[in-house]
Amino acid sequence: MASPSAPITEASLKAALTERLNAVHVEVTDMSGGCGQSFTSLIVSPGFAGLSSLKRHRAVNAALRSEIAAIHAWSARCQTPEEWAKSGGGGGGQSGSVAGDEGGNVGPPMDGTVGGRVQGIDA
Repeated sequence: MASPSAPITEASLKAALTERLNAVHVEVTDMSGGCGQSFTSLIVSPGFAGLSSLKRHRAVNAALRSEIAAIHAWSARCQTPEEWAKSGGGGGGQSGSVAGDEGGNVGPPMDGTVGGRVQGIDA
């Protein structure tokens, strides 16, 4: 777990998710403009197989209990490796490729953002 004084960053969340959920691919985006208060993510883990969306999100929230308590907003897209590959993720080994959802969106959810950043906040 992250210590209360350690800053929450994209890198620290990615490392925690990779380790705690045995994730094979993780994307984390700080949507708060760098202040570390709002994050969105895409998490691909074989541990999600057979779990409903609710149970997947509960597993993520449990894995990041202390981190989520320290930030303002958190959202996650949770997929199995098979779901990720089927939706275009992995890209046949191409670095930086992201998965799309049923609506054609790629990467972590960006609802309520402009260019992946929350707007209207003077930070």
